Amino acid sequence: MKHNKITLAGIALLAASALALSGCASSGDKPDADKGSSSADASAIIKVNGSEPQNPLIPTNTNETGGGKILDAIFAGLIGYEADGAVFNEVAEDISVDDPQNITVKLRKGLKFTDGEEVTADNFIKAWNYGALASNEQLSSYFFEDIEGFSYDEDSELTGLKQVDEHTFTIKLNKPAADFAQRLGYSAYYPLPDVAFEDMEAFGENPIGNGSYMLDGEGAWKHDVGINLVTNPDYDGPSKAANGGLEIVFYATQDAAYNDLLANELDVLDAIPDSAFGNYESDLGDRAVNQPAAIFQSFTIPERLAHFGGEEGKLRRQALSMAINRKEITDVIFQGTRTPASDFTSPVIDGWSDELKGAEVLDFNEKKAKELWAEADKISPWDGSFQIAYNADGGHQAWVDATVNSIKNTLGIDASGAPYPTFKELRSKVTDRTIETAFRTGWQADYPGLYNFLGPLYATNAGSNDGDYSNPEFDKLLSEGVSETDPKAANKLYQQAQEVLLEDLPAMPLWYSNVVGGFGENVDNVKFGWNSVPLFSDIEKKKAE
Repeated sequence: MKHNKITLAGIALLAASALALSGCASSGDKPDADKGSSSADASAIIKVNGSEPQNPLIPTNTNETGGGKILDAIFAGLIGYEADGAVFNEVAEDISVDDPQNITVKLRKGLKFTDGEEVTADNFIKAWNYGALASNEQLSSYFFEDIEGFSYDEDSELTGLKQVDEHTFTIKLNKPAADFAQRLGYSAYYPLPDVAFEDMEAFGENPIGNGSYMLDGEGAWKHDVGINLVTNPDYDGPSKAANGGLEIVFYATQDAAYNDLLANELDVLDAIPDSAFGNYESDLGDRAVNQPAAIFQSFTIPERLAHFGGEEGKLRRQALSMAINRKEITDVIFQGTRTPASDFTSPVIDGWSDELKGAEVLDFNEKKAKELWAEADKISPWDGSFQIAYNADGGHQAWVDATVNSIKNTLGIDASGAPYPTFKELRSKVTDRTIETAFRTGWQADYPGLYNFLGPLYATNAGSNDGDYSNPEFDKLLSEGVSETDPKAANKLYQQAQEVLLEDLPAMPLWYSNVVGGFGENVDNVKFGWNSVPLFSDIEKKKAE
């Protein structure tokens, strides 16, 4: 299945952009899900796959999918996103965008955290200030950069947040950010109860949220094994669960998860192993899933590594990129579930383009790759081995091996994969900057907009900028784009910003991913969202006969 150029949600995503300018609709505008059929067991637990979170479950310090999947289940944000990316209000009763720099948020009354505390404006203001404080070193602090008072260099209160009354607050931005209201469903913007600030690390081990689910008591999170969630009986919102909870299993391999799915020991799987790409559709029939999703895959080479700084580094990155036969790898390894990348975003997002200047650097070109590598050797002769680190529990070995073999055969250098046992171990090495090789990276969108694929990953000081990339020209174009109130004009600026990235290649675009998954015989109403994550609250389990 090949991605096409039409966005997954089309009009819905354009509508979301307009919504961010004119104000979000009032609560209750999420269409009713088809839940509660007579054949469903509303108390049944749904068993799904996951991965061990990198860090304690603190919303502002979680920027990877394992922890994000859990946080999105146990917390509710101001807004949520439909399967097609359209926005609906969740905790917010109304979000009014007064102008591109001033937003007024009114909360629904009577909503509570699972410890009984009412959700108020202060819970959002305190949580956001905690996330933005420089000394707290939160991975998602970048998401508060546009709020007045933010500082990377010193502890500074977000002076742009003002409480109007118990259920109303205002947001003043330090520059126009036309899509800011659209971002507010991302986990960095979740509220926190007062108890969190007594001991944040302890809270992260046993978080108290306000969403559809909550932890199933003490010991619900068994590290490196899984986490058990039950429905939150006090949740009063548009994402009320049609089941009794989630058992999220941290599988050591995708093959083990797939075997459990086939045996109906697993209800929903969002990552079919590459070993099953040739037969999963015949195995699962109409329970197989293969649909476009807002996921971009890459690998990153930090400039601090030997031979990858300055002009030499730029030449070597370009050579490596042209030495990778993306089409052959996606055809042979992924069998139609990936599409070679032509940019740094995703075809399902409004504004995507496959006509960027400089995109030919992503084409397989043996002759040009060798020429560029030779130019770099004139600056400083290559020595050593080129490696790409990856997590062995994520089903990445086949494509990494194919990629390094393509590089080895084209450039005549030693190249290999460098496996880490778990995603957590790999990410820890990446975030503490002790990794000494290239490493696999990627992005599952937080909200449906081009900016989300660019700002958090490549802007100077951004929390997910794993390669510490910095280019003033890119930053300038990004800033102009986020300040532009016309979505088409903004997307044009984001495309120009990507043309800077295509010259520098701070990350190596590889391919766009479909969500390739499936579900068992005992569940119904399984839908995968625009960002590849199943809509867990909608899933129903059939009653035992």
